[in-house]
Order: sequence, then structure tokens, then C-alpha cells
Amino acid sequence: MGRRSDHSRDELEALILDAGAALVAEVGLAGFSAREVARRIGYSIGTIHNVFGTSDRLIAAINSRSFALWAAYLRERLDAGGDGDRIATLVNGYFGFARAHPNLWTAIYDHRLPAEASLSEQDQQARGVLTEIVIAEVAHALHTSPDAPVAALARSLIATVHGHCAFAITGAWALMGEAAPEIAALARVREALAGHARR
Repeated sequence: MGRRSDHSRDELEALILDAGAALVAEVGLAGFSAREVARRIGYSIGTIHNVFGTSDRLIAAINSRSFALWAAYLRERLDAGGDGDRIATLVNGYFGFARAHPNLWTAIYDHRLPAEASLSEQDQQARGVLTEIVIAEVAHALHTSPDAPVAALARSLIATVHGHCAFAITGAWALMGEAAPEIAALARVREALAGHARR
């Protein structure tokens, strides 16, 4: 019998998120089980459902937490780099987080909520922070304001870097003979920024 009242709802949410994120980091999304999370924290599976509703909602919350950790990781590196090459810091930070946390990073993009479900406002805000960081840095690099065209460019650059990073994490780049995917990604970003600046 699992514990029933050892923690408040907020404490339970944090406990479940911690255990869930640790499980995803260990076994990846394919090996994830809400029942195993419940076992690890000493509660019943019903407690998970009472707090998060469904396993999909729990995974979405874990992924939102990963986004927040990733944003903090990028900010740390940008702050440490000062006024140096901030675009290179962004690209390296993208790869760095993915390499340090491959299962958490992959779960962000592999999980889909059911068609009838949608992300909570809190989840959407947590996930949007990372994009806002990139938009601000792209605007800074172009010496302009973060208007709609700059935001669109930033999202395209995220997609470009993501593709390079995903290939690097899965080993696909190595199969194609690319030994330095980070350098290649940064080169593509610089080309896109230079092209935008010439307009």
C-alpha cells in the first residue's frame, strides 16, 4: 500500500516530476512507465493520475521542465560568455544540453499529446522561453528589434540547428562522414544571418 498523505499536492507534484524526469533520463521515453514512477516514490498509480490526470500529462510536464532546464543552461552560458560570440554560444549550448541529457532532450520531440488534448498555459510558457532567448540573440546579432521577421528567422535557425543536433545525437552525421556537426550548424546559422542582414 502506497503512502496516502505524507505530502501536500505541491510537494507531490515536485516529487513525481523529479522521479519522472530521473526515469526518462535513465531509460528514455520508450522505457517510461508512470507505474514505475509511482513505485519509486512509494505512492500508488492513482496518486499520479490524481495529480497529473494521465501519463501523457505527466510526460508533457517533464518535457516542459526539461525546456526550463535547457533555457537556464543557455542563459548560464550566455552570461558567462559576456559580449563574446553569442551566436556560437547559442549553437554550442543547443548541442551541449542535448549531449548532456540525450534521453530528456529526445523525449521533448518524441512525445505527442493525444489529438484531443492540449498543453496547459504553464507548459506553453515554459516551452516558449527557449525560443524567446534565441529571438533576442538573433535580433542582437542583427542590430535590430525582435520583430516578426526576426522571430520567423530565429525559429528557422532553431530548426536548422535542431536537425544537425538530432543527426549528431543519433549518429546519422557520422554515417555521412560529418565529423563536426556543431561547426556545420554554426556555419549554416552564420550564412542565414548574413543573408538576412544583406536584405
